[in-house]
Amino acid sequence: MTASTNLEAAANAVAEDIASDVRGVLASKDLDSVPHIKALRQRIDSKLAIARELAAEKSRVAAQKAREAANTANAYAHDEPWQIAGAALAVGVLVGLLLGRR
Repeated sequence: MTASTNLEAAANAVAEDIASDVRGVLASKDLDSVPHIKALRQRIDSKLAIARELAAEKSRVAAQKAREAANTANAYAHDEPWQIAGAALAVGVLVGLLLGRR
């Protein structure tokens, strides 16, 4: 499972948990005597469905952006391997100097 799939699954799980909690509260028998409860239940169900769709779309967009960033970094590393190696060498020398001073 990829990180984007994990993110999407987590977002969907949170949305489902919220929806389940709200439905549980509204399903209470004590609320059946309130005349507007049926309309409220329908409005909340429709808004929860919209929120679920928005959360799923946001996670898909975030996953797509992460894939694009990874592909761009991969392409750069393949196009400019010596710059990447030089940067890694510079960072290694810097860390070595800093650790050597202790």
